[in-house]
Amino acid sequence: MSAIEKITPSARHAVSLGEAFRVWFRVAMLSFGGPAAQIAVMHRILVEELRWISESRFLYALNYCMLLPGPEAKQLAVYIGWLMHRTAGGIMAGSLFVLPGVVSMMALSYIYAAYGNVPLVVALFFGLKAAVLAIVMEAVARIGKRALKNGAMRALAAAAFVGIFFFAIPFPLIILAAALIGFIGARSGADVFKTDTGHGGGKHENEHVDTVLGDELPEHARPTVARALSASAVWLGLWLVPVIALLVTLGVDNVFSQIAILFSKMAVVTFGGAYAVLAYVAQQAVDYYGWLTPGEMLDGLGMAETTPGPLIMVLQFVGFMAAYRDPGTLSPMLAGTLGGLLATWVTFIPCFLWIFLGAPFVEMIRGNKGLNAAMSAITAAVVGVVLNLAIWFAIHTIFRETMPVRAGPLAFDAPVLASVHPWAVALSIAAAIAIFRFKVGMIPTLAACCLAGMLLYLVGAIA
Repeated sequence: MSAIEKITPSARHAVSLGEAFRVWFRVAMLSFGGPAAQIAVMHRILVEELRWISESRFLYALNYCMLLPGPEAKQLAVYIGWLMHRTAGGIMAGSLFVLPGVVSMMALSYIYAAYGNVPLVVALFFGLKAAVLAIVMEAVARIGKRALKNGAMRALAAAAFVGIFFFAIPFPLIILAAALIGFIGARSGADVFKTDTGHGGGKHENEHVDTVLGDELPEHARPTVARALSASAVWLGLWLVPVIALLVTLGVDNVFSQIAILFSKMAVVTFGGAYAVLAYVAQQAVDYYGWLTPGEMLDGLGMAETTPGPLIMVLQFVGFMAAYRDPGTLSPMLAGTLGGLLATWVTFIPCFLWIFLGAPFVEMIRGNKGLNAAMSAITAAVVGVVLNLAIWFAIHTIFRETMPVRAGPLAFDAPVLASVHPWAVALSIAAAIAIFRFKVGMIPTLAACCLAGMLLYLVGAIA
């Protein structure tokens, strides 16, 4: 079989690669506001609207992606794209998911390096965030309603939220604890942990409509040693060969080598999604390497929050500014461009490795009742984690300032009530009413809020 034939999509369903391209591009263009918002967009389009994948399978894939280092929403897109259209689908979904963010962040990086922040662009994204907040809250409510079927699952979700939000318990510990509780609960015979989400198993109560993908295990999703070795060789090579080449040719003290090393290391040690990544990168880029000031790091985070794609697109801004300020023999803008693209490459290429190598084995064990119970418990914990992300996003949308609270085991950022932004509150409430009460679609809501943000700036209501 030729290499092209190996990645030709299966004929099990009628969704063509061309149609999938249009859908994934739409998902990418709407993926504002960090991982919670991106998961919400994928859930709404792929599960609710198009019925490509079932609720249980979407959550199962999300559980696995939450266990991986790096951006969970990007990895979820690769996973579902791979399930739908094999390796070609995974590459397409993952690439499209970050492409709008790459282009947007590069353009904003050019503007920032040359002129600083542009107020009108900030105002446009001010309105956008209000709409995204409503979309995120709707997704949390919908996923929570379907995933938290009993008191035990609701208790796990609540415990996960309290642990990660108020006590800063490391994300991997929360997931590990939930998995152990689910597995032990299933082995003990407790009814609340029984599940049948395996191959051909039962569906959630409101999954009565057939899905495009179905619940069977596709042939290309069956793990083999040959596929595992092939995936490892290809994606490890794409990831590490450029890093080694930079180290050999430029040396370890060159800024491009430092970018490659830092973000490659980040790709394997940062668990817990974008927010865990940001804390690590801020410490390294600001305190250790001195590439940016704390204020510039916050500016980059603000740009990443208001552009499509994963929140950790801020890493492209960090790489851009690092090389821009140490260009060597290159022009600063060219060096910045290469530095930003290098940071993006070594950050996102490992995502394909984790999915193409690990997902077939994860799919194969989907019928194991003990492991399914563990994954169901992880689902409950993930609902709590996503709620934490949503509240974090809400606080930073509605309030201008936060303050750290440190009292014994408590460790969280509380909003400064006096810094509430009334127009942010008003736009968020209006967007929530439009989505929850009147069922207005995402595009009209996003467009209306963006327009409102720009009008508020032009009339002087916001700075």
